[in-house]
Amino acid sequence: MPEPEELSSGAHRRPGEVEVPEWTSRWVGGILFAGVMMIVLGMIHAFQGFVAIFDDTYFLVRPSRLAIHLSYDNWGWIHLVVALFVLAAGIALLNGRVWGRVVGVIVAIASILLNMAFLAAYPIWSTITIAVDVLIIWSLTVHGDELRQMLDRK
Repeated sequence: MPEPEELSSGAHRRPGEVEVPEWTSRWVGGILFAGVMMIVLGMIHAFQGFVAIFDDTYFLVRPSRLAIHLSYDNWGWIHLVVALFVLAAGIALLNGRVWGRVVGVIVAIASILLNMAFLAAYPIWSTITIAVDVLIIWSLTVHGDELRQMLDRK
């Protein structure tokens, strides 16, 4: 009986067996996109939060005209807290953490709700942020396991 041939990966192959190369799904790009966009989204929330705290005259309407009547200082702190969660989930997602996907979807939903309530104050950025949130949720829910599987192979 012939000896098994040693492969570059350290595994052994018997004569006649075909080595199947490891293939990374194209959806890993979607997960990486979601992770990077969550980091960018966190920075957008932080920017909105700092503007709300330090320059409340920047926004289009008075706080009493918003869907939820809070001062812009309160809105700013809410945006900063959401920014921290979005950044943490984005970093965890780029590290292949399963909980990063779950938290990422939850935080993206919270971001959508926050921006819907903040829409009257800053409609263009809120609309862009909502669109990015939808893309993030789509990327995380369609094929999220591929990134973890790719990182586990290394």
